[in-house]
Parts: sequence; C-alpha cells; structure tokens
Amino acid sequence: MKTDTGTNTETDAETAAPASGSSPRGGPRPDVAAFERLTRALVGVTAQSLDALDGAVTVSQFRLLRTLDGLGRVPSSTLAAALGAAASSVTRLVDRLEAAGYVARGADSHSRSIVTVEVTAAGREVVAAVLARRHRLLESVLDLMSAEQRAHAADAAERFVRLAGDAAVEAAENGPVAL
Repeated sequence: MKTDTGTNTETDAETAAPASGSSPRGGPRPDVAAFERLTRALVGVTAQSLDALDGAVTVSQFRLLRTLDGLGRVPSSTLAAALGAAASSVTRLVDRLEAAGYVARGADSHSRSIVTVEVTAAGREVVAAVLARRHRLLESVLDLMSAEQRAHAADAAERFVRLAGDAAVEAAENGPVAL
C-alpha cells in the first residue's frame, strides 16, 4: 500500500530483514539467503569460465595461476602464504602446472636454496582465456538487466566488497586475486 510519502509500507514491513538471527522459518535471513544464492551463481560462473580450457586446469590450479600472475616471480613460500595453503600442497600444484608448461621454477639469485616460481607465457594465456570467458558470462547475465539495474547491482557489489574486509578481499585490492 502506497502512502503519501511514496513508500510502500506493506512491502517494506514484509520484506524487512530481522535485525539479527534467522528468518522465522529457521533459515538464514532473506538478505543472507539472497547472498548465498549469489555466491552459488558466481561460483557457477567461475566453474563455467574454466570450461574454456577443456579441463586443462582445475579450480585450485587456476587459483594458483591467477595469484602467481598477480605476484610475478616469487619464492614458493611467498606463493603458499598468498594462497593460504601448505607449502607441500603448493609444491604438488606447481609440479603439475610446471609439467603442463604453465609455470617455471627458478632459484633466487641471493640464495640457491630458495625456489622461485613464475607464470610462463602459456600460463598467462590460460589466465587471460578464463578471465575473458568469465567476463563474457557475466556480461550475458548483466545484459538481461536495464542500465539502471546494472548500475545499482554494481554499486551494491562494490559496497559489499568494501564492507566485507576479509583477507581474500584485501588480497584482491592489494595484489593477487584468488579466483
């Protein structure tokens, strides 16, 4: 029901999320549930973007390539820290990616005991191909919205990213992006 102020009081009251806790049915608040669905949709887009490679790399391998592409040539310990992963896990991923020609190992010029890793030209092509496909997939969804809806969605996404403030978001702003 519209009021003289132009607000929709019935809809506002019906759709307002509780200040805290769950919805009356025991599930998450409606806004949280909407963001869960958005997360699933974005993960789906990420998975579909890897389809451009016909199974050449896994999500974990792509995450390493994307992170390493942002870092440049670094010691493997730095890469492991950036990924928040155990050094042994990173070593196994690097082994597979090196065998495929997507990364190259080297040695630090100051200490031969430090192993460095960097993305090869082929690895950069993988990153570029996946990101190009991801951008096309996102554009195809966003193109279903009006210009005004896209602007609102972009504003809301930017605000959410700023407010989230977790380690992954900070890493994305200050260097490599995990996915």
